[in-house]
Amino acid sequence: MAARLVQRCCWRHLTTFTCAPAAAPAALLLPNGKVPAARALPHTPLTSIHTSVPVTWSADRFSVKEQVEENSNSEHRAMLNLIEAAVSPQELFQLGELHSLNSNQASLVVTRLSRLAVEKKLETRDIVRDERFQQLIEIVDSQISQVWNNTLVGLLKSLYSLGMESSSREMQSVEHEVLWRLRRLTFRQLASLAEFLAVRQDKESKLLNEIVKKLELRWTELEGTRTVVMLIAKVGHISSVLMDRLEDKALELAEQFSPEDIRKITLALAYQNRRSVPLLRAMSYHLIQKHSELSLSVLMDLIFAYGKLNFHQPQVFQKIATDLQPHVSAMTPVEVTRCIRSFALLKWLSLPLFEAISQYVLDNAKQLSVAHLCSIILSFARLNFQPSGSEDFFNMAHEKLQGQLDSLEPQLLTDLVWSLCVLQQAKPPYLQRVLAPDFHAVIQGDPSPKAQNLRMKLIQINAAAKLESPEYQGPFLPAEMLSAAEPAAEKVTLLQSSLREALAGIVGSQDNGRWDVHTIYGWQIDAEMVLNSENKPLPLKDFAAPHLPRSKGMKPLPPGARRVAFLRWEFPNFSNRSKELLGRSAMARRHIQAAGFLVVDVPHYEFLELKLERQRVSYLRDKLHKVVAKELAT
Repeated sequence: MAARLVQRCCWRHLTTFTCAPAAAPAALLLPNGKVPAARALPHTPLTSIHTSVPVTWSADRFSVKEQVEENSNSEHRAMLNLIEAAVSPQELFQLGELHSLNSNQASLVVTRLSRLAVEKKLETRDIVRDERFQQLIEIVDSQISQVWNNTLVGLLKSLYSLGMESSSREMQSVEHEVLWRLRRLTFRQLASLAEFLAVRQDKESKLLNEIVKKLELRWTELEGTRTVVMLIAKVGHISSVLMDRLEDKALELAEQFSPEDIRKITLALAYQNRRSVPLLRAMSYHLIQKHSELSLSVLMDLIFAYGKLNFHQPQVFQKIATDLQPHVSAMTPVEVTRCIRSFALLKWLSLPLFEAISQYVLDNAKQLSVAHLCSIILSFARLNFQPSGSEDFFNMAHEKLQGQLDSLEPQLLTDLVWSLCVLQQAKPPYLQRVLAPDFHAVIQGDPSPKAQNLRMKLIQINAAAKLESPEYQGPFLPAEMLSAAEPAAEKVTLLQSSLREALAGIVGSQDNGRWDVHTIYGWQIDAEMVLNSENKPLPLKDFAAPHLPRSKGMKPLPPGARRVAFLRWEFPNFSNRSKELLGRSAMARRHIQAAGFLVVDVPHYEFLELKLERQRVSYLRDKLHKVVAKELAT
């Protein structure tokens, strides 16, 4: 500034002597009327004077411009400080009365009003109807093109938050201005606006759809984990194209995600039912490698998301189960129920965790509702888990359920009794309630999948009542209901086809065996045969078959003869990474054995390892001989 001041003073001093005056006084005129020539200053070259003129004039001009800009910026900052310092709508409205606001400042006032309304839970309707608010909106509308981009984005959000009518002219003016400026908005501004509109509006909004299209085109500008996580969680469900690109970007940034980021992404994938295996695997790997301690909320949401997506990652499951166990005693009944149901869906049985949950149920029996208790029993049954304190646990459960059966919905009541049958804890009152004619009459003739599933479970409960509850005296399901129990045909698996081919070498004649036998107990037998006392196959068609809905034969089995059932166990029949049958499969095996069959188990992990036909036939013969020898030994 000092240099500029000296330069300006020099210029004025020089022009006093070098510039010719516009009019000279009469005393200075020569006799001929001419003006005498001005003398040049000594040691002042003419070139230096000429060259100094434009430089000095340019500096003076720019200094004035900078000063104006500095003054305007200082005024803007002062006004911004006043707006931010306001703590009530009245103070903000007074600013509009005391100062001549431009469109940017009026927009900032509206934005501040919206924030105050949220922070102090004010009635937005009173704010919008205020005349001073309408004046602010008119200022913005009159100069909408001069509002800065970032301020315009905040203004639109604020107007939505304040509940301004979408049909109003001012609101439509702001929306159209944003629509026209989409190309000029930064990717972060587009993402922020998309997040807000996705929550506030339906997915048919024209503005939101245009913003999503811009995000699809400009996705390469996406940077930072926060924006990726936000878009996946809030906006990805609107556009599958955008979600595909967001998943690719998330895969690149997986190493940088925090546990909270991973939680949000997995939940978003679960709610959108998007089973993105590469992304889930990458996040699972970094979760194990980098994050040793996880909060309870992260653990709960992760196991829920994995369960909903049916995504199996044993190392993650083991970590979650181990980390959850110390938290069980402090969890709420809702959290415990949610946790155990997720593990049941994933078919993952962690004995320490489930023991801790069974102890939690005993310690907090009064806080648990009947619905919570039913969910826990259903989860135990799915995994065929028997608590170490089984007697105490089920005594408490029966006491709590006593008198509550009529209040349960038919589907839940059926699932509960079926689960108790799996756990061999179904008492006569439970069986009587669901096998009563008035209970199953409502589903007869209903072809819906839900009714068919309910009917099949009732048939299996009926089997448990006949085969495993000698103290139960009735009622039972009618014969016509049992005869209509054949399930829909399923796709033939490799184990099923291979087993049938190998059994042909053991059975010999087709008359000596039955395949895919549907029984009155609600279970299917893969192959059935009858062996005489010398372990030779016998023709089946002439013998009575009480396990079939319609038996053609009438002869009883000869003395010493035995019925043999071959049961294949596929991968889904077992707990995750285990050789323990799930509850449903375990009950099926028990019922078929109780119906008088010798059961030959054919698990996938043994049978499919045999590549040659003769190996498989030899394997089945060996299994059959062992089962017969075991039965003779007992």
